[in-house]
Amino acid sequence: MSNRDMSNLDPVTLTVIQNGLIQVCNEMDLAFVRAAFSPVISEGMDRSDGIYDAGDGALIAQGELGLPVFVGTMQFSTQAVIERVKSHYAGKVDPGDVFIVNDPYLGGTHLMDVRFVKPFFYKGELFAWLANTGHWPDVGGMVPGGFSASATEVEQEGLRLPPVKFFKKGEMDQEILSIILSNIRIADQRIGDIKAQAAALTTGEQRLTALIDRYGAEVVRQAIAEMRHRAERQMRAKIAGIPDGIYEGSSQVDSDGVVDEPLVIRMKITKKGEDLIFDMTGSSPPCRGPMNSVIATTKSAIYLAVKHIFPEVPINAGTFEPLKIVEPEGTFLYARYPRPVSGCAAEVSQRIAEAVFAAMTKAVPDLLFAAPAGTSGNLGVGGYDPERSRNYIMYLFTGGGYGGFQGGDGLSNGCSTIGISKMPPVEVLEQFYPVLFEEFSLREGSGGAGEFRGGFGINYAIRLRRGEARVSMVMDHGRTGPQGVLGGKDGGTNTVEVEQGGKTYRPPHLSKDQDIQIGVGDVIRVSTPGGGGFGDPALRDPSAIARDVARGYYTPAEAREKFGAQQTPPSS
Repeated sequence: MSNRDMSNLDPVTLTVIQNGLIQVCNEMDLAFVRAAFSPVISEGMDRSDGIYDAGDGALIAQGELGLPVFVGTMQFSTQAVIERVKSHYAGKVDPGDVFIVNDPYLGGTHLMDVRFVKPFFYKGELFAWLANTGHWPDVGGMVPGGFSASATEVEQEGLRLPPVKFFKKGEMDQEILSIILSNIRIADQRIGDIKAQAAALTTGEQRLTALIDRYGAEVVRQAIAEMRHRAERQMRAKIAGIPDGIYEGSSQVDSDGVVDEPLVIRMKITKKGEDLIFDMTGSSPPCRGPMNSVIATTKSAIYLAVKHIFPEVPINAGTFEPLKIVEPEGTFLYARYPRPVSGCAAEVSQRIAEAVFAAMTKAVPDLLFAAPAGTSGNLGVGGYDPERSRNYIMYLFTGGGYGGFQGGDGLSNGCSTIGISKMPPVEVLEQFYPVLFEEFSLREGSGGAGEFRGGFGINYAIRLRRGEARVSMVMDHGRTGPQGVLGGKDGGTNTVEVEQGGKTYRPPHLSKDQDIQIGVGDVIRVSTPGGGGFGDPALRDPSAIARDVARGYYTPAEAREKFGAQQTPPSS
């Protein structure tokens, strides 16, 4: 029987199995979230779960609640585990084995994204791999939280783990655990996240076993092969609607955190027939600081950018087949050891996606939008809480404005381009850590002007209530705002200020710094970017301008300056 023999597979069964596989991943996501200790996972949902092919690690299904940037990277890290099994374990794995890996150069992102990979057996036969990723709040390194803005080698960013068997036949290796916990901060809390991450894979085993019990292993294999084939055909059909040609776009990273110069991504996309070819070889060379991107993250950024353009296409390995990527060796988008990479997943990946959007807007403007905020706003605050007599690390990410699009304004305070993660609630952060949020507000006026304006970012201010702390951040779009398109204006830039003892400190690199010392009463103030504008601002509907003014988004003077028109009262 061929892989695509449909004799035992009717369309209804195919659909049920496809949704069943996604539901298995969704339940892994939920099990992980509900059991995790760290707010970044339990509240912020910075994690993902998926099912991967037994032979080559290709993506079969990923949960709808997982971060899009992990779509490609977990496929690559699963492949790295498979290669490790062949080279170090004589090709043998047992039920209950779980590998741990966070090595960026082996299909990873940054060190804080820790992956568990588990072989799944059905009736004694290796059927698939289950994998998940969780963002650990700390993995050691120069600064609490891992987001070192001035690291010049990966060892300064934290503990790097190759694929090793962390669980052996269901039993956690206590020696490996002790090595991990001895090299990270706030170790007592990590054990809760570790057990939650492993439990999510156990949930996946149970649910996937039940699905195969119902339909049989061969029918499920047929469905997986057909899902992959159909996803490829759907993506090719979407690409076929794009006019043939070469489309170019660019974006830039503020700096690498060490050398205060922009890093440029030059994107050339060639559309020919049913394929898209992505060439970034003209981009900036490798950088000294932590804004290098490993190739797995670079590729995954392109995958998720195209998925933004064609959201109807389901996600599995077939989705990626028509996307040909010229590996950008010799640039900062192909990091090799020992280049530091802490900013690759959260920041550089979004600049890559932005370059894709900028190029493709020229080809299919009706399907695209102006640039979104495009920064995760990574902020780490680590210190000692004298009232609770314990150390802590608070890591948070924030939202910003989305770009305007044909027919509508951008969303305000949307999540990052690469994820579905939300900022942990202010109330939760104030309960866990000795801080007070004095402000959390819409950043009025930050949306780029256009016929359809960009959405707005946010302002927040955090005051330290007790003890002393160290502040580090790896953000972006501090030098230039998110791009407007088709005549639209750029969105507002990211800004950071720290009030220390009555004096205001601004990072020299605008959006990146580390080890800023703060004490009781000091305040961290951040304003996140607004989205870019879409289309000529002079074409904006006067009633929409008046409505924005009435809501306080722009003052009348700002509206006249940005849109060049007098407002009329909004219709009732």
